[in-house]
Parts: sequence; structure tokens; C-alpha cells
Amino acid sequence: MKAGKHLLILTIFIFLGMLLSACGNKIEKNMSEPMAEFSFTTQDEYIISLDDLKDEWWITYFSYTNCRTVCPRTTANMVDVQSELKEDNLHPKIISFNVDPANDTPKDLKEYAEEYGVDLSTWDFLTGYDFETIQEISKNSFHAVLEAGAADQMAHSYMFYLVNPEGEVVKKYDGMSMDELDTLIEDVKIVMK
Repeated sequence: MKAGKHLLILTIFIFLGMLLSACGNKIEKNMSEPMAEFSFTTQDEYIISLDDLKDEWWITYFSYTNCRTVCPRTTANMVDVQSELKEDNLHPKIISFNVDPANDTPKDLKEYAEEYGVDLSTWDFLTGYDFETIQEISKNSFHAVLEAGAADQMAHSYMFYLVNPEGEVVKKYDGMSMDELDTLIEDVKIVMK
């Protein structure tokens, strides 16, 4: 009887250990929205779609090359995120949705990426759609405002978003906050390890 109790206790501990380890790759979500289907042109003039990102965790944000307000900072911050994750041998795909597709060509986006020292092996800047298309994606998938403003400036989200392998936007982070960037990095480490 004593051996049976020990076996039962051992079985319970094994089960609890398995349960806890299965929960180890969970993050606290603050969003749950399906990512809109898309098929857009990259800075290297190839097409990338939502289907190409299935089964991967990826990070996304909004930017454009003539932005004089938040984009210089958010793009530089995303470069830092990419660099820190590379140090841990983590290479999530990063997608930058362009909010000025009428003016930003693939060539412009490639030059912009080079200016910021972006590693384009895991990061794509997207264009090749109309403003209304990206405005709908911003509104429906990210619950973010995107409006054309004065002097060719766009009012757009400065948030970073984490998208799961099923194409669900699961979390947003303030792309201007160092604390939130640290949280993004830690969350990516949790879900990708």
C-alpha cells in the first residue's frame, strides 16, 4: 500500500510539472483581434502575405519615410528590439506597415531601412496598397487611428504589436516606452523559447 501511495504522489507531481511547463510559454494578452488578410510589396519588391507568416510569432508597427514625429524614434526602438532579440538567437519576423503608400516606393523603404541599420533578413517594410486599405487594417486589426494630417504628416499608431502563429494580434506595447520595449522583448523570449 505504501508503494502505491508513493506512485500516486509521484504521478501527481509529474502531472503538475507537465502542466506548469505547458503554461510556461504564456504571456499576458491585452488584445485579441484577427489580423486582416493582406498581400503587399516589400522593400525588395517581392510579395509577402499573411499566409507567409502563419506558424510564426511576429512583431509589427506603422511607419513611413517622411514622418518627422514618432517614426524616427519607433523605428530606432524597433532596431534595438531586433538587436536585443538577436543576442538571444531569436529572430521573429518584423513587419512595418507603411502609412504613406502613395509616396513610399520599395526603393524609398530600402533606403530608409539602410539609414536605420535594419537587418532586412527578418524585417520587411510593406507598401503597394492604397491609403484606405491600410487605414482599414489599422482600425480593424489594431484598433488604431490612422488619418492623413497637415503638411504631409500622418496621425498613426506608435504602438508595437505582437501577432501569434494563428494570425491573432495578442498584445500591444507603447513603442516609445523603454519599459514596454523591455516587456515586448521578454514576451518574445517567453513565446519563442
